Amino acid sequence: MPTLTKQAKTGRVLPPKPFGPVPTQRQLRWHEMEFYGFLHFTVNTFTDKEWGYGDESEAVFNPTDFDANQIVKAAKEAGMKGLILTAKHHDGFCLWPSQYTEHSVKKSPWRNGKSDVVKEISEACRRHGLRFGVYLSPWDRNHADYAHPKYLTYYRNQLRELLTNYGDIFTVWFDGANGGDGFYGGAKEKRNIDNTIYYDWENTRKIVRELMPMAVMFSDAGPDMRWVGNERGIAGDPCWATLNAANRYPGGTSDGLNSGERPGTDWIPAECDVSIRPGWFYHAKEDARVKTPAQLLDIYYQSVGRGADLNLNLPPDRRGQIHENDIASLRDFRRILDATFAKDLARGAKLTASNTRGAAKQFAPKNLLDQKRDTYWATDDNVTTPELVIDLGKPTTFNVVSLREYLPLGQRIDAFALDRWQDGRWVEFAKGTSIGNRRLVRGDYITTAKVRLRITQATVCPALSEIGLYAEPGLPKH
Repeated sequence: MPTLTKQAKTGRVLPPKPFGPVPTQRQLRWHEMEFYGFLHFTVNTFTDKEWGYGDESEAVFNPTDFDANQIVKAAKEAGMKGLILTAKHHDGFCLWPSQYTEHSVKKSPWRNGKSDVVKEISEACRRHGLRFGVYLSPWDRNHADYAHPKYLTYYRNQLRELLTNYGDIFTVWFDGANGGDGFYGGAKEKRNIDNTIYYDWENTRKIVRELMPMAVMFSDAGPDMRWVGNERGIAGDPCWATLNAANRYPGGTSDGLNSGERPGTDWIPAECDVSIRPGWFYHAKEDARVKTPAQLLDIYYQSVGRGADLNLNLPPDRRGQIHENDIASLRDFRRILDATFAKDLARGAKLTASNTRGAAKQFAPKNLLDQKRDTYWATDDNVTTPELVIDLGKPTTFNVVSLREYLPLGQRIDAFALDRWQDGRWVEFAKGTSIGNRRLVRGDYITTAKVRLRITQATVCPALSEIGLYAEPGLPKH
């Protein structure tokens, strides 16, 4: 079967053609983050609720020792690359002094109504090198006009405020909870909306594209990344980055969200959102129920390790700080991750591939070990199930294998397998399906001098940008 690997006139080896949907630049920037955090903080923090009714007095919001630096430092030390703040949750209380409502921090006794949580968190993020994002609940149980056309103008005005007054915004997070009972300016009734048309999402999203072109938008339906379908932080296996977006909308069906859809019409990868505590907002009764480092590690490997991004919620307490128990768990979690990925045991190994695209250096297997996302190993167009051998030169012990595809060319690999050299023959120790942004294969410790990667199914030639071997701390001595 002929290939189109070389350009006829010049003999230059051409890169593979993209396959299926591919990520935008804003999505690629988001993929590189991998791990960031949520900050659920509002009147609910002080009423001990998860969802406020909308009738809460502004006087309720009164943190005793708010410290944006403490919050952001806790996130940074955990390895997070950004933070998303609930600027307005379903209760309608605004953490910034919006000019469009009095139901905000400007009517709170906190610092005599002169402060702005959004401003302080966004500035602290910039100081500490983290990106900043906003959650703006479409549902508003406080506003008198909710479920009427006038509310959409109010909502869009607030969206513009957040996207013009607080610097770069990396994401706008649109929740799928829409409609129900609420205060609604004193009406105290149940209001339902048709969430397929009420928010006029096409034009609402245009505001984000206009004011913050690199911001990714989250919802059940994307358009940039999708909900993973649960609040446990667990991606499916497989978890494809593609989805069929037609007829999907925020608050719509969850079918296909956990695993993605292949083939899919749109690149809408998964975000795994989960709280470090049972609840999304701080509750003192949950101080002893913070997820352990081991639980956080399991979530990490089942989210980031399945090609998704992890959004871990850290709810500030009534002081306006991250609780000590949360910080202690995060530090141990980070310590173990750092120790695991500090050394790639495959660095310096000899790589031998069954095929290299056009026999060209630019597509050689050595690219897999250079720790660069923009270089990759590829094969000729007609070679879709190649093999790669990693010769470590000596017996080496590991229990984590890291793989990445070169995302600008799409998600190309359908299935793979990993073998170890044992007693003069190859023995399979793992296999999987989707790779995408990252696949972390975590298992029992293995000691071997050679590892083989087999691409067992692909419609087109693979383009792989990374392979790495790692050992979690506490490995047995040999």
